[in-house]
Amino acid sequence: MFPITCAVIDNYIPILLLLLVSAALVAVILLLSYLVGPGRQGPIKSIPYESGVDPIGTARSRFHARFYLIAVLFLLFDVELIFFYPFAVLFGQNRLGIYLVEILVFTAILLVALIYAWQKKIFDWR
Repeated sequence: MFPITCAVIDNYIPILLLLLVSAALVAVILLLSYLVGPGRQGPIKSIPYESGVDPIGTARSRFHARFYLIAVLFLLFDVELIFFYPFAVLFGQNRLGIYLVEILVFTAILLVALIYAWQKKIFDWR
């Protein structure tokens, strides 16, 4: 269909060189870490380590339901911040229009949800 000319192939040479150099760099780093790094294994090195605290119990311990409620609230307010970005762009251009009403209603709904969560003491970790 389209003949491949030498000029077209010349455009791909920098990409090929980049891939080759990065693959060689990965191989060199892995080889150096294998040769230089200590290879001692033992029962103490095989246990999990978290922030300097010895693990207690199993890794499959259950979390309280409040942890998940906090996670969901975090996602809600994260989405709200994404919703504010177009508002900030339009605010700089003085073209708010109906979008101002939308953002106020959305913020009011999330504020009611935050007050409800606060009254239900979701934020208390005790």
